[in-house]
Amino acid sequence: MQRHTVIKPLLFSLSLAVSSYATAATECDGVALTPCPAPFDHQLPDPHQMLSWSQKDRVVGFRNDYRNYAGDVFHHGQAKPLARANNLLVDAQYQVNGHTYHLADYLKRENVAGMLVLKNGKVAYKYFAEGNTDTTLWTSRSVGKSVVSTLVGIAIKQGKIHSLDDNITVYEPELKGTAWDGVTLKQLIQHTSGVAWNEDYTNPNSDFAQLTQCEAQAGAYACVRNIVSHLKRAHPAGEQWSYSSGGAWLLGDVLERATGMSLAAYLQQTVWQPNGMASDGVWHAYQSGKHDVGAHGFNATLEDWGRFGEFILNEGRLPDGKQILPDNWVNDAATWTQAKDSVSAAHPEGIYGYQWWNNAIPANAQHVVPTAAEGLKHSLWALGIYGQIIMVNRAENLVIVQWSTWPQAEPSFSAQPLEAALMYSAIAQQLH
Repeated sequence: MQRHTVIKPLLFSLSLAVSSYATAATECDGVALTPCPAPFDHQLPDPHQMLSWSQKDRVVGFRNDYRNYAGDVFHHGQAKPLARANNLLVDAQYQVNGHTYHLADYLKRENVAGMLVLKNGKVAYKYFAEGNTDTTLWTSRSVGKSVVSTLVGIAIKQGKIHSLDDNITVYEPELKGTAWDGVTLKQLIQHTSGVAWNEDYTNPNSDFAQLTQCEAQAGAYACVRNIVSHLKRAHPAGEQWSYSSGGAWLLGDVLERATGMSLAAYLQQTVWQPNGMASDGVWHAYQSGKHDVGAHGFNATLEDWGRFGEFILNEGRLPDGKQILPDNWVNDAATWTQAKDSVSAAHPEGIYGYQWWNNAIPANAQHVVPTAAEGLKHSLWALGIYGQIIMVNRAENLVIVQWSTWPQAEPSFSAQPLEAALMYSAIAQQLH
């Protein structure tokens, strides 16, 4: 009698959980999320045409990326609400070529669809546009690369990856004899592999465009692996920096092999639940439950993007104080490579680290306020095409998140990226 008393409520609760899961999957176009992200757009743009979407299509496509492709859900933990800062951001301003722009101007000029400013871990400013909400899952584009590089650090701390000095072929032996043979994980994570890759977003025949086409059809994993495995060598490994989503995809594949888990599952186990993220997210999967996209494909809420930034700000420490990144990992991630094409007059210290960017105000920028000397120093920027950003500055205890639909996938650094650097520096001054 007592046994039945225990089992019946348990079976009832399990049936409710299964029912809830099924209902969520049905309501969210087959994706098991509770609640279903809002807004829920019923007509989605063609993912085959992602690089040529209109501005309107980008808004709809970016907040429904989790439905445009197969995806793996990573579940949240026990969340603590983000507190409201005492000192709120009301306005900040910067100047370019004699013109002064305020925060409201910046939001329009950058086509901002969401923005979050966390000062000392508290919300100093939050903004949504285009109907986005606290439940919206926005796609990261290459911001996901910074998430993957962080997971690589965790895997090293756990001993699942021995060292960044390991050759790729330790984890991918079938790449022996290819252009990747002799390339280290450090060269891979810094994009100095020397393996040729055309990242041109405007060229329909580029390697990146081919990757995008693979993603929009069945057999995506085999299709992308075929592209990456047959690339040629352009430079000796370690000598020249060249941004490569193909290399980033391979880094994600190495991580999955080393951990025996998909990126989504590993993120959930190591960060998403222990760090107390508030909402489930979705990672674009090439093979559900097995292979997720190392180059991009991370979809999460605005506040959880911010919580990830706080995790980096805190050197990889969880709320219970446990540090799950190696000592000095964040410093190393922001030690910019000195390889050719990373160093320039604009950024003499280098522009790229462990899949994090240096987007400081260019040293040679003229007719701007704040000046380069007054700008926000030593920040890590996770950047994705069309203006997706997580900026982390440990000196100011500041995290800024931005969702955008820039008209160009990758504008010159004298355009939107420059104005982002100026505005973020102005925000830091305002909240100092």
